[in-house]
Amino acid sequence: MPFIECVASREVYRNRWLVVREDDIRRPDGSPGVYAVVDKPTYALVMPYDGHRFRLVEQYRYPLGARRWEFPQGSAPDLAEVEPQQLAERELREETGLRATTFEALGLVDVAAGMSSQRGWVFLATGIVEGEADREHEEQDMRSAWFPREEVEEMMRTGVLVDAQSIAAYGLFLLRER
Repeated sequence: MPFIECVASREVYRNRWLVVREDDIRRPDGSPGVYAVVDKPTYALVMPYDGHRFRLVEQYRYPLGARRWEFPQGSAPDLAEVEPQQLAERELREETGLRATTFEALGLVDVAAGMSSQRGWVFLATGIVEGEADREHEEQDMRSAWFPREEVEEMMRTGVLVDAQSIAAYGLFLLRER
């Protein structure tokens, strides 16, 4: 079966974190079209787990105009070629101050496949050691806390934790238990 073919591409916007491009495409039936694509580097999401509790972070998410709880996660445009586990270790340390003796890759998540090329690796971090956070300037309002597993699930059910990547990561965690 034929796929959509890109016949031309132009960069519309670029900053340190992302590139927006517009592609002229040809559909399998030959008809033309346009796709807007947001290119972002691969990110890592870390689920710090001590066997009973998960560590979450809360921060203000500007596009939503609201604070949100989620698992520590992020990308590093200046380190786009770094191995996913190294990125996970960095994000965990940066956002929470935690270090872990074990990082288990649980899977890969596409963020918004209809409009973005960004993908993220999900890691379960265990063997947790406490430390001091070393947050980026944009994360100065961030806070982090431990939550019992049951409370994390309740936060998802009641709309307190609504981050799609965090919910997908929790699904991968549940599948690991099977």
